[in-house]
Amino acid sequence: MSGNSKTASDMWDLILSIASSSLIFVVFKGYSRFRVNTFYAIIGNYLTACSVGFIFFPRTLSLPEIPGKPWFLPAVALGVLFIVIFNLMARTSQQLGVSVASVATKMSLVIPVVAGVVLYGEVLGPIKIAGIALALVAVYFASVKTRKVSWEPRLLYLPALVFLGSGIIDTSIKYLEETRIPDAEYPLFSACIFGAAGTTGILVTALRKPRELFTWRPRNLLGGLALGIPNFFSIYFLLKALQFDGLTSAAIFTLNNVGIVTLTTLLGIAFFGEKLSARNWLGVGLALVSIAIISS
Repeated sequence: MSGNSKTASDMWDLILSIASSSLIFVVFKGYSRFRVNTFYAIIGNYLTACSVGFIFFPRTLSLPEIPGKPWFLPAVALGVLFIVIFNLMARTSQQLGVSVASVATKMSLVIPVVAGVVLYGEVLGPIKIAGIALALVAVYFASVKTRKVSWEPRLLYLPALVFLGSGIIDTSIKYLEETRIPDAEYPLFSACIFGAAGTTGILVTALRKPRELFTWRPRNLLGGLALGIPNFFSIYFLLKALQFDGLTSAAIFTLNNVGIVTLTTLLGIAFFGEKLSARNWLGVGLALVSIAIISS
């Protein structure tokens, strides 16, 4: 594969990761319309994503081989962290508002950016640093949908944990991609993350409300199926995009987060008639400028 075609392929991996993550937003918005129970659909989504990973794995593999993989235990830990962070995001949204949860999640890109510089010696020139700083401003303006954001001091631990957990997930994915996962095993690694998340959700349900394990409705199963497919590909294509030779991991994570915020904002307008404030539009504009700077 020539350099130009490899670069184009890597860029498409990043675009597809952004598109898959943004499609998750569309599915979530549809849950309220079709009265889907979010918690059970989330569990179904993880099990669906796990199944997709096994389907896409390019060779036959016996199940007893999987725990021997060097990335297996980290994948299980990430799966547990996935569902923990999801629940923290839900609590943050309920207690402090959706805008706070969104900002905490997207601002977490600072953690993998710093990790890229410290762990991998990535060099960020003044222009790239300016682009990343602009991206952070863009994420804030585009994400905050209300004029007043609640920052109740006694509850600040919630967005702090969301920020930290989301950053750890991204940083861990990069580290494992760099050190432990062969290219051909990306689907299997992703499947194990989602399998661990789904299993954790089932165990929590069994402990808290065991009867509800047997009362799943078809709409919840369909909601999980619709969410699980793009969820799998959001991780799969991100892993592939992190191999992009032309950009540092700091740039990849920044472009990924800013791209998701921008595309989900535009999808909200196109499909759900969402109204944006002048500040939100400013965020979208700044996001596009930051993308141009970082990818140049």
